[in-house]
Amino acid sequence: MSDIFPKWTNRLPVWLIIGAVLVTGVSVAGVTYYFTNKYTNVGYQPVQPVPFSHTIHSGQLGIDCRYCHNGVEKSWYSNVPASSTCMNCHNQVLKDDPKLTLVRNSYSNNVPIAWTQIHKTPDYVYFNHSVHVNRGVSCVHCHGQVNKMDEVRHDKPLSMSFCLDCHRNPAEKIRPPEQVYNLDWKAPPGFAQRDGAKFVHDWKVNASQNCSACHR
Repeated sequence: MSDIFPKWTNRLPVWLIIGAVLVTGVSVAGVTYYFTNKYTNVGYQPVQPVPFSHTIHSGQLGIDCRYCHNGVEKSWYSNVPASSTCMNCHNQVLKDDPKLTLVRNSYSNNVPIAWTQIHKTPDYVYFNHSVHVNRGVSCVHCHGQVNKMDEVRHDKPLSMSFCLDCHRNPAEKIRPPEQVYNLDWKAPPGFAQRDGAKFVHDWKVNASQNCSACHR
């Protein structure tokens, strides 16, 4: 009596088990890489050429973010200040401090300081700083409590899901315009449902969830 099934079907259970193991392994590896801090760079804190402390400048002295990052309200990117901005103060304050030698040389020789970039969106992502800060989205939502960082670190994942969480419910993140650069401001109870929702309506905030909003 001939076999009902071909002989190769005897190996089918083994192939199915191997296939299941491979799929599971690839899935776990993908989730581990793409959905953890290693991929999103959270915690990245490089040593910069000049030990600039945001805790002192922004936290203790209360210098507004826009004094150094003066393009943030007008441009799609937030500029790193030139050494001339630093020298506006440090031509008098700590003018001979050895920690500022690189800043003084940069200013005198008109050579930019080679800062290490910390926050960077992929090339396939379009993000406009000015659109967000001019509609009540504070620096702290994407960059964390920078005013309490001696050395700036990559504090938020800045992943697609991170952005979509805000786009799906912008009233939760929007704040009054005068509080955008106050990194210590906390929304009072019921603010999102009351004032946040009103801002979204009055400012005509269109937090699109369409792919083309960020991928152009």
